[in-house]
Amino acid sequence: MSTIKTFDELEVWKVSRDICREIGEIIDAGYLRSNYRLINQIEGSSGSIMDNIAEGFERGTRAEFIQFLGYSKGSCGELRSQLMRLYDRKYINKEKFDELYLKSIIISSMLQKFIMYLQKSEIEGNRKKK
Repeated sequence: MSTIKTFDELEVWKVSRDICREIGEIIDAGYLRSNYRLINQIEGSSGSIMDNIAEGFERGTRAEFIQFLGYSKGSCGELRSQLMRLYDRKYINKEKFDELYLKSIIISSMLQKFIMYLQKSEIEGNRKKK
């Protein structure tokens, strides 16, 4: 198994980036009309998933990485709630909702599995090396 050297090599970060891009496409296409508060919230939560993975990785310790993966998982839950709001307001159709909702569930599951792996791991991180 090869060692991950940068956060953008992580599969969970790649999938998180993808869902953030898809949310951006919905926003840029004008589907949210002028609901600027919801635009800011959903853009923030979708970006926060990938950003917290990156920040936690760069912190250089296992404990901080786990903490930031938890923040990322929380943002993923927030995104799911906001997707429901998009669907309820008819900003997206059922097919798009189902696609994005499933992707967010997959990301959340990937994050949880990664957290559990790191909790059992003996890897301390770059800042803990002696």
